Amino acid sequence: MDQAQQQVWMQQWRRAAVALAEVRRRTLAAMDAVEALRAAERVLDAGTPGDARPRVRGSGLVEQQRLFHRKRR
Repeated sequence: MDQAQQQVWMQQWRRAAVALAEVRRRTLAAMDAVEALRAAERVLDAGTPGDARPRVRGSGLVEQQRLFHRKRR
């Protein structure tokens, strides 16, 4: 690949980077709270090997209420 081809190639990738950034911005802006939380969890899970980080189901409110109810007895 000569220098002219390299410059064309770099210009193409720069345009692609701008377009991809815009797609990313629009995708993130369109997320609702649930989708954002799921996306954040996927990001956090990506950095955790295997099953080192337990999966959380729900908010924990039911478990909290169970513990409070038991404590009142």
